[in-house]
Amino acid sequence: MRGSTWFPRLMLSGAGTIGFTSRLGFSRTRLCCTMAEDEKLGGFLDFMEKLRNYERSGVPKGAGTDSDDGFDLGRMRRLLQRLGNPQSNFKAVHIAGTKGKGSTSAFLSNILRKEGYSVGCYNSPHLLTIRERISIGRNGGPVSADALNNLFSNVKVILDESIELENGALTHFEIFTALAFCLFSQEKIDIAIVEAGLGGARDATNVLCSNGLAASVITTIGEEHMAALGGSLESIAMAKSGIIKHGRPVVIGGPLSPHIECIIRDKALSLSSLVVSACDPGIQLVGNHFGREDEKPYQICDLLIDVQKDMKLFIHLPSLQLTMLGDHQLQNAVTATCTALCLRNQGWKISDLAVRAGLECTQLPGRSQFLTSKEAKALQLSKTSVLIDGAHTEASARGLADLIRMVHPDGPLVLVVAMASDKDHVAFAKQLLSGRQPDIVLLTEVNIAGSRSRMTSATDLKAAWRSAAVNLGIDYLDMGIIDHENPVQVHAVSSDGKQPVILASQTASMEFLMKVANQLLQCRAGCQSGLIVVTGSLHIVSAVLAALKQ
Repeated sequence: MRGSTWFPRLMLSGAGTIGFTSRLGFSRTRLCCTMAEDEKLGGFLDFMEKLRNYERSGVPKGAGTDSDDGFDLGRMRRLLQRLGNPQSNFKAVHIAGTKGKGSTSAFLSNILRKEGYSVGCYNSPHLLTIRERISIGRNGGPVSADALNNLFSNVKVILDESIELENGALTHFEIFTALAFCLFSQEKIDIAIVEAGLGGARDATNVLCSNGLAASVITTIGEEHMAALGGSLESIAMAKSGIIKHGRPVVIGGPLSPHIECIIRDKALSLSSLVVSACDPGIQLVGNHFGREDEKPYQICDLLIDVQKDMKLFIHLPSLQLTMLGDHQLQNAVTATCTALCLRNQGWKISDLAVRAGLECTQLPGRSQFLTSKEAKALQLSKTSVLIDGAHTEASARGLADLIRMVHPDGPLVLVVAMASDKDHVAFAKQLLSGRQPDIVLLTEVNIAGSRSRMTSATDLKAAWRSAAVNLGIDYLDMGIIDHENPVQVHAVSSDGKQPVILASQTASMEFLMKVANQLLQCRAGCQSGLIVVTGSLHIVSAVLAALKQ
């Protein structure tokens, strides 16, 4: 019977014994910092905590558009001027896009590091510590607490004056972006890879001038932050194309629909900027297959880039082995490689060996990340594979569904999902229900940037997944809401059951959730190996990683 409902009240073995105190979310940014070094950042984090944080509260309507409703770039420029315009002291690649920014910047940063360059990288959001947003030098690790503290001490008077002069309008993102640029200038990096936070045109990072910009990159255009970016794919494309600068090349990741790509190309043409497409017919990916080595999964393909239009690019990388998994990561790798070749055309020394080494060494926590058996054991899981991925849009859910098909074509599958309130929950659910159909869907809650204001309740999320299942004609078993006092009836999930089971948890700890997921998985597994996938937000991924740190 479609949508049948079961409300159990039986015991889950061990459910009352909670080894981790970690919750699915953190009340303050400081509590996200689980590394010992972050204890040194108390005063700095207290200062940042008082600033307006749109990651926590949500972005106002139209804030990312190049209009009267958009963020005021003037206050960012004034802040940087008071700090000595540090953004003028280094070359940069500026990356915008709905999805793929973080992965593309990681690939490109590692290519440049393998060539020996000192690279500054600026990304958002972070998983465990705010220091992850800034990396400096040749090793790619988070900036040290000492470096961040020393800079903060040196410029705090200027920051305080600026906040007062701007009537308190300077935001968390603007201040931290300015600090990143100060660190890049101070450390005399060779090049910065700067990821836009929202949109492009009115993003705080869009203060890089054409004479310092090596290239702009627009990875993808999708339906995320729609209200903040104008309400349509066309307005989103216009906002993101705002990072294109006069006479500087722009790399388009894609694939994009023709009329969306045309918007970007028209903007580039108006600024006399050459365009390189990572979907050019001269780019070939051949023979993609999946394997494992020392518990680390990888995919292998032959990559040939032979672009003749606008800007000539060439590289051939046979048997390229990537630990970043999925077709979407292959596309991100191609986008990063095209950008590296654009830099090479400008005179940057970048060898084919550096490109290969940079691509192959890239790993990004929370993106297509399989936990090791030791990590799974720390979560009290055995004989179970765990995949954590911060997918949170329809497109990224499609990519995750494709990845699951590749790495786990059969055998029991459990999804553990938590999402922010401003995402399309039904579209996300449809993609994952249309792929390898899960046996269990466990829906829960996670604080977003340390606050409940953008959190989606487990009951609302369950309603979205039920709606998606009905729309797809999928029969499912609704097992209600579970918690420590109302645990799930494990034996109700039989090994020969065909219906996906949908249930929700509002207050459980991460250990409790993983234990529930594992025991339900074992009921369906029989002799087969199972897979638990944690997804829906980088914030639930952060909760898993924080539990491991403890």
